[in-house]
Amino acid sequence: MRTSLACLMKPVLHGYFRSSCSWRVRIAFALKNIEYDQIPVNLVKDGGQQLTDQFKALNPMKQVPAVTIDGITLSQSLAIIQYIDETRPGPRLLPADPKRRAQVRMISDLIASGIQPLQNLYVIQKIEAEKVQWAQHFINRGFEALEPILKQTAGKYCVGDEISMADICLVPQVYNAQRFKVDINQFPTIKQLNQALMELEAFKVSHPSCQPDTPDDLRT
Repeated sequence: MRTSLACLMKPVLHGYFRSSCSWRVRIAFALKNIEYDQIPVNLVKDGGQQLTDQFKALNPMKQVPAVTIDGITLSQSLAIIQYIDETRPGPRLLPADPKRRAQVRMISDLIASGIQPLQNLYVIQKIEAEKVQWAQHFINRGFEALEPILKQTAGKYCVGDEISMADICLVPQVYNAQRFKVDINQFPTIKQLNQALMELEAFKVSHPSCQPDTPDDLRT
């Protein structure tokens, strides 16, 4: 009975409006038409609410997102997205074809492991004065690898003509690149894919500019 009740409850996303990892999960929820609640975790207020004992009990890594769903708590955005894909109806976020599924995972991991962690808030706070140059270097380095891969895999979207986890990872990373003044024109495939994806409702409603914890001066 306890499991059944847990499955009836809406998922709860503990996240931050401008966290790219939180945005990935919001996109996945939107694509799957899943209703969920949000509990904001401000990464800068009071020294960082993710560092509190209360949040550490939820996610010992002290990072967002954390999602409570079906009676369990999951962290790490790709694990959350894959769980959602495996347990909820709606469009597949990983292709049925093994080769395409491997390509989706490759692109997702390249972004989630090879680019984003090197310019996330925790790392940038350690860099201090050189943070913009640092972020630009690692985003450019990652995009220089990603661009030729996407030239081979892309159709309408990152892998073929169906939305996938790769697209979910791409858009927040392009947003980060733009925040750090990376010249996206250097990467025409990435730029074109991002423009196509940002026309879709799931990417619009999940955007950092319109979340419950978005500051008024950043709302559009």
